[in-house]
Amino acid sequence: MSFPWAEHYAPKHPVMRWLDEKLPLPRLVYSAVGPGYPVPRNLNYFWNFGILAGLALGIQIVSGIILAMHYAANGTVAFDSVEHIMRDVNSGWLIRYAHMNGASFFFIVVYIHIFRGLYYGSYKAPREMVWLLGVVIFLLMMATAFMGYVLPWGQMSFWGAQVITGFFSAIPVVGEPIREWLLGGFAPDNAALNRFFSLHYLLPFVIAGVIVLHIWSLHIPGSNNPTGVDVQGPQDTVPFHPYYTAKDGFGAGVFLVCYALLTFFAPNYLGHPDNYIPANPLSTPAHIVPEWYFLPFYAILKSFTFNFLWIPAKLWGVMAMFGSILLLFFLPWIDGSPVRSANYRPLYQKFFWILLVDVLILGYLGQAEVTPMVVLASQICAIYYFSHFLIILPIVSRIERPLPLPNSITESVLHGEAAEAAPIGLAAASH
Repeated sequence: MSFPWAEHYAPKHPVMRWLDEKLPLPRLVYSAVGPGYPVPRNLNYFWNFGILAGLALGIQIVSGIILAMHYAANGTVAFDSVEHIMRDVNSGWLIRYAHMNGASFFFIVVYIHIFRGLYYGSYKAPREMVWLLGVVIFLLMMATAFMGYVLPWGQMSFWGAQVITGFFSAIPVVGEPIREWLLGGFAPDNAALNRFFSLHYLLPFVIAGVIVLHIWSLHIPGSNNPTGVDVQGPQDTVPFHPYYTAKDGFGAGVFLVCYALLTFFAPNYLGHPDNYIPANPLSTPAHIVPEWYFLPFYAILKSFTFNFLWIPAKLWGVMAMFGSILLLFFLPWIDGSPVRSANYRPLYQKFFWILLVDVLILGYLGQAEVTPMVVLASQICAIYYFSHFLIILPIVSRIERPLPLPNSITESVLHGEAAEAAPIGLAAASH
C-alpha cells in the first residue's frame, strides 16, 4: 500500500541498517505491520478476525507438527496411535485437544471474517483479488480439515471418508476412477490414510503461502473500512502500529481465553462420540455426519432427493454443494452496487441478515436426522441460498437507493464535527 504521506523507513542502528541493505526484511515488516502502514482510522473489531485466523493457523501448524511425530498412518494402528498420544505422550492430550479444537476456532474466525466481508462489501473493486484469494484459502481449509478428520480412524472418520469420497462416483465416466485414485483403492484403507496424512501435513503450509499472497494483495489497495469510503488523506488514517497492534492484541487475548476454556473444560463438545470407537467397515453408524463447519454444505447436498432431467439426484447434490462455494468466486461481479458498506444499503442489509439466518438453519439441518420435514426445510433453505446470490443480489444492486455516504472517513468518525469545525478554523485563521 503506497501513500505519499507514509513514513519512509530508515534504520538507525548500524546492524539493522546493514541487514536492511542486504535483506530488506526490517523494511518489509515496517511497511507491512508497522508504523509505515497507514490504516483507516475507523476499523472496528470485526477487522481483528484476519489476524486471529493467522494465529489459529500458527497454532494448528505447531501442534500438528508435534502430533505427526507420534502418529502412525496405518489402518491397523492409527486409532491406537491417537490413544497413545492421549495417554502416554507427555502433554499429548493437551496437544491433541488443542489441535482438534483449533480447527473449529480456525473455521469460526474465518466464517466471521467472510461474513464481515459480505456485510461491508470487501469483495468489491479494487479488492477483488483479496476476496478471490480468501475463497481459495477457504477451500484449502476445507480440504485440510476433511483429511484431518479421517486420521483418527474412528467410526465417524472411516465412514465420513467413505461418504465424502463417494460423492465423486456421482460424476459420470470419470467419477469412479477419481474416487479410486483419491483412496488408492476401492475403499478407505492404508493407502487412503497415507495420502490423507501427507496432504493434511502439507496443505497448511500451502495455506500459509496463499495467506502471504492474500496480505500482499491487500496492501496494494489498502484495507476496506466500515463506511466503504476510500482513504483521501493522512487525516483518514493512523499507523498500524501501535494503534491496531494493540487492538489486535486485545482481540487475540479474548480469542485465546475462549479457546482455552473450550480446550480445557469441554474438549469434545464440538466432536462426535462415535469417533472414539475404532473404525469398523462392517458396522455402519446410525447417523453419519461431518464436522460442524461442513454442515451447511452437507444440508444442501441432502436436499436433493429426486432425479431431474437426465441427471440423478446424487449428482445434483454434489454440484449444488460445490456450487454453493464456487458462487463466492463470482460475487465481485454479481453485486453491481457502487456502494460497499451495508450500513448505507438498507435493502441489502435486510437480505444479508436473512442469508446469515439461512446458513445457520442449514447448519442445524445438516446434523439433523433425515425426515420429510428436515428434507423440505433443507430444500427451502438451499433454494434461498442460491437465490440470494443469483437473483436477489443482482436485483437489489440495481433497484435499491443507498443512503448518503460521508464525504470522508474522518467525517464519519467525528459525526460531522470535522465538517462544521473546518469553516470555523478557516475563519479564525483569516483573523
